[in-house]
Amino acid sequence: MSDPMQAEQAHQGLQAQSDWGWLKDWRASAWSQFAATPWPTRKTEAWKYTPLKAMLDTEWSLAEQPGTGTGTVFEHWDRTVITLVDGKVTDHDALPEGVTVRLLSKATPEQRAQFEDRLAKTLAGDQLFTTFNQALLAEAVWIDVAPETVLEKPLHINQVLSSNANGRAVPVRLMLDLGARSQMTLVETFSSESDGPVFINPVTEIEVGDSARLTHYHLLLETGDVRHLGSVQAVLRAHSQMNSFHMALGGVLKRKDIVVRHCGSGAHLQLNGVYLPKGKEHVDYHTTLEHEVPHGTSNEVFRGIIGDEAKAVFNGRIHIHKDAQKTLAELSNKNLLTSHKAEINTKPELEIYADDVKCAHGATVAQLDKGSMFYFLSRGISRQEAEVMMSFGFINELLETLDDEPVKQLLRPMLASLFAKEDELARHLV
Repeated sequence: MSDPMQAEQAHQGLQAQSDWGWLKDWRASAWSQFAATPWPTRKTEAWKYTPLKAMLDTEWSLAEQPGTGTGTVFEHWDRTVITLVDGKVTDHDALPEGVTVRLLSKATPEQRAQFEDRLAKTLAGDQLFTTFNQALLAEAVWIDVAPETVLEKPLHINQVLSSNANGRAVPVRLMLDLGARSQMTLVETFSSESDGPVFINPVTEIEVGDSARLTHYHLLLETGDVRHLGSVQAVLRAHSQMNSFHMALGGVLKRKDIVVRHCGSGAHLQLNGVYLPKGKEHVDYHTTLEHEVPHGTSNEVFRGIIGDEAKAVFNGRIHIHKDAQKTLAELSNKNLLTSHKAEINTKPELEIYADDVKCAHGATVAQLDKGSMFYFLSRGISRQEAEVMMSFGFINELLETLDDEPVKQLLRPMLASLFAKEDELARHLV
């Protein structure tokens, strides 16, 4: 198919597989917007370094019946799990008191009206594949946490692509409304058991209420023939706190648009991320921090290790609105190239319209330090071991800041095995 994303015939076929009449107008308006948007090219600034040729080589259809799969396994971790396979909820634990979950596919007439109101207030902007998600939405999980609720156990949204997902498009939406003065940890994991091409299109929308606290993990753990194009949108209300960690392993193409809006005075955001493409993989993170009110703070740190012939893109933008006086915002992006053919395109941006703020941004691109390499070699450590240890140390600083030990225990061996070809060395790093 020459351009499956813009073909009206393809749209009708996909929509017919998952049509709910009560959302017809909402979805149709998104499709009209999507169809009217020119397909990104090298001249499209937001997609300048991320070509979409990988989306045009498959006749995508919507996943019908979910396959089977377990996805990410957290050992010895007490948590509440909601599992989605191929975009459909297949299992979930009993929910703690104060938490309500609604599923779009199983909405009662009363819940349909609630969904329509919630979806009409969507946080999503005009990103191309967020609009696509709305046009062909197959499932939405809406989590509502009552005010002053403190969740002792993390809530884990485990999204799995099964072998049945080959050639499938999987649009799914997660919405979290965290009530005032509530506290919780949300873990989103994405993994794939498919051996063929698969396209997952997730949108996460988060609203953190007044004085609420959220710890958030968004982990793209799929590898292989996966296209992951999605977004995370968040709104922070007065004196709220959000500590968010993002990670992307490989895959044919991964693009994540992250937008966080400071809409309440005194809100704080800590946004960290790691991306690790290798082979000929491509990872793209576009982040935007909107400081719209006074006395907001944000600190953003992303690090990338790019190997072989892989490519990565990082575009980090901080936008200080004219009324956002007394804002403190910092952005840092550091990249390590472990091959002469690896490539990174990084662009930190500051756009400031207030005059009483403190802002800083910076980006670095480097190869493995020759002085450190000589130090390791002079002490009998092989070049391979030295490269792995230096690479792992480059991101381990961010891993150590994670609050949940089980998440660290999941990621450490996964990353160690990614860097280390020798089992002995991988065990040493863990």
